[in-house]
Amino acid sequence: MTDSLRITVDDFRKRMEKGEDFVVIDTRNPQEWGNSDQKIPEAIRVSADSIDQTLSRIPKDKPIVTYCT
Repeated sequence: MTDSLRITVDDFRKRMEKGEDFVVIDTRNPQEWGNSDQKIPEAIRVSADSIDQTLSRIPKDKPIVTYCT
């Protein structure tokens, strides 16, 4: 595990361009998510009230990146 639990958008973009594979979790609330035209492809949508039901869908063998606005 790395020392830092945060990653900047630029670092994330660079790592993706290098081919690093992540699990991306979009934690925006339903209204923000629905109104946005910017969504990361293959991101798993997880709202705070459904985290328990979603945990089984989250792969455990890759780094996990969460984002919100």
